[in-house]
Amino acid sequence: MKLPVADAPALRRHTGLLLRRHRGGLLLVVVLHTLAAAAGLAAPWLLGGLVDAVAQGTTTAHVDRTAAVLVVAVLAQTVLIRYAQRSAMVLGEGVFAELREDFVSTVTRLPLSTVERAGTGDLVARTTTDIDRVQYTVRFGVPRVLVTVATITLTAVAAFVTHPLVALGLLAGLPLLLGVTRWYLRRAAPAYLRESASYARLNGTITESVEGARTIDALSLGARRRARVDADLREAFEAERHTLWLRTILFPGVDSAFLLPVVAVLVWGAYLVSTGSATIGAVTTITLYATQVMHPIGELIFWLDEIQVGATSLARIIGVAAVEPDRQARPGTPADEHVEGRGVRYAYRAGHDVLHGVDLDLRVGERLAVVGPSGAGKSTLGRMLAGIHPPTGGTVTVGGVPLVDLPLDELRGHVALVTQEHHVFVGTVAENLRLADDTATDEQLERALRAVDAWDWVAALPEGLSTAVGSGGTVLTPAQAQQVALARLVLLDPHTLVLDEATSLLDPRAARHLERSLSAVLEGRTVVAIAHRLHTAHDADRVAVVDAGRITEIGSHDELVEAGGDYAALWHSWQRD
Repeated sequence: MKLPVADAPALRRHTGLLLRRHRGGLLLVVVLHTLAAAAGLAAPWLLGGLVDAVAQGTTTAHVDRTAAVLVVAVLAQTVLIRYAQRSAMVLGEGVFAELREDFVSTVTRLPLSTVERAGTGDLVARTTTDIDRVQYTVRFGVPRVLVTVATITLTAVAAFVTHPLVALGLLAGLPLLLGVTRWYLRRAAPAYLRESASYARLNGTITESVEGARTIDALSLGARRRARVDADLREAFEAERHTLWLRTILFPGVDSAFLLPVVAVLVWGAYLVSTGSATIGAVTTITLYATQVMHPIGELIFWLDEIQVGATSLARIIGVAAVEPDRQARPGTPADEHVEGRGVRYAYRAGHDVLHGVDLDLRVGERLAVVGPSGAGKSTLGRMLAGIHPPTGGTVTVGGVPLVDLPLDELRGHVALVTQEHHVFVGTVAENLRLADDTATDEQLERALRAVDAWDWVAALPEGLSTAVGSGGTVLTPAQAQQVALARLVLLDPHTLVLDEATSLLDPRAARHLERSLSAVLEGRTVVAIAHRLHTAHDADRVAVVDAGRITEIGSHDELVEAGGDYAALWHSWQRD
């Protein structure tokens, strides 16, 4: 599954809305840069007038006055440019901050089912590469485009005011400039979309290969993964080469369009001077305008190219908001904490069920262990019971209300899932824990950490709860990260817990001790423990054996051992090991 990309109308609406929100800052940037551009027009006009004055005979005082005005104009332009650039940076930071906050808010609301089907590569590329590209465009591109357009417009007006006939030469390069630019813009958007998508695929392939390095090595999949990376690299290379080819047409064409007006003004102006229709000063002024306007036009073309890249990235970023929710909250209040599944089916791909009509009635306050071979559907069942994915058939309810009908905030107060995959966020230990309860006191954090046997090592950190962890801070071991995640669960305090091998990263003795410590905390709660260590099943009130997407056995440990079925075989095999 691919995450959506915003179409052109949606992109224009979003960009317009963003600019309208910041129209005050945008207006200030445009006004300051326009005034700076106007000050910059003074030099050619003064020099042209000086040429005519010298040709006709003038005084030293007139030359001195002209030089003084020129110095004032240059100083005024310098000051205006300084404040205009500062205002542009402030505007860019404000727009980018808002865009980044909106994007993070959107990403954190994405249905987990969509994220899992889409994979991490595309989403990571949108949150890193695309955000960086948009950041560059917003900070520098948008203000510079507005400024260059204002500069070009003012220069053209000044040239025609100086001498309309001579100024006609400025139009000589316009047909070539418009033709090349139009040709480029028609082809640039799809080309840059292809380029961004190719790098997203490459990023995903490399990330998956690094994260699964041990599995790749164990299964001798190195050659296959290298072939996949090579194929993704070839696609990225071809996409990059195509955009480069577009630029090799654009930039020479633009350069040629720059030279034509200068040559045309000189030739055409010389003719007008020879016929007495123009003065040398007027031709000098407009020639200087022609050379002066080359830089803003070149800058405009450059930023048009960069904005194509930024617009493509922005379309990918705001396209995430188009992901349809996988559930719709409906009115209803659970009567109690009784969780029940009836006829539960689930398919990651249409027509390929991994759960086949599972019925499961969780008794309030019981501990149910779910065991079975790898790929049997244990984790999928856990996700159904936690309301992560809506079932494709049947229902899972709490207190008679379907889990997927509850708002997510309310759902997590009833049922929560902790897996063997944990994340440590950049921040302090306390900040990581308060993700579950931002009102928790230090004493509550300590109790939660003691409940998961983590307080001793947290207290031994350089600054205890205030120690920075995550990227750039103290590195936690996988087992410590797992304990932090379990402590969050204690703080979240849901009634029903689904633990999907949540202690798998601890060594067996530590895991056993932790589970005993958690028992007091979990007293009175419903616990579903998906386990590969069968001592968890031995301690549970009931054990459900899942095989091929069905519950094949369910009962207490002693009942299932006595029955001599699949669970008994697993138990005896585990004891021998």
